Amino acid sequence: MAKLLTLQDIIKTEKPGVKVVIATRAERYLESMDVIVMASSNAKESVDIMRVKPGCVITDITRPMIFTSQEVAKRQDVLVITGGEILLPGNNIEMKDIDLPKNIVYAGLAETIILSLEGRFEQFSQGSKTKWDKVKEIYKLGLKHGMKLASISGVDGVLSSEDIIRVRDNALKQIKRDAAAQ
Repeated sequence: MAKLLTLQDIIKTEKPGVKVVIATRAERYLESMDVIVMASSNAKESVDIMRVKPGCVITDITRPMIFTSQEVAKRQDVLVITGGEILLPGNNIEMKDIDLPKNIVYAGLAETIILSLEGRFEQFSQGSKTKWDKVKEIYKLGLKHGMKLASISGVDGVLSSEDIIRVRDNALKQIKRDAAAQ
């Protein structure tokens, strides 16, 4: 709980107008949450995707992922994000095929590349022990070396702008239906 309280303080400091509710069991708040970050495989027990509000964004950083394609398909009005990929700068990058487009790597690999470019040979982030200041630091270092977010992934792969717009539109329609039903 201490980590959650620290995260809450950081968010409130950086974005004073944001209402933050932290919980180790989310079921009590599901219908009102705009964003859910799932960082533990145990979260499956407390997050029923069928109960979250339309337009909710769920970030699932666990591996294996908590939600299946079939579960996500039942909620076309909820955006489930599973990770992000990083675009490496330059045209002469040679590496093995990792099932991503040219010059695109997973964030964890990008972190390793960034640290190598910085001459830093250390454990930087490690699973659930990663600190927010480390996330911000590696982001800034990545920008320094010309890297940027290439894509955002869902359970079935990269999400396009059209995918995100479709979820938003579905959420707005569902919100209207819910309001009309009351």
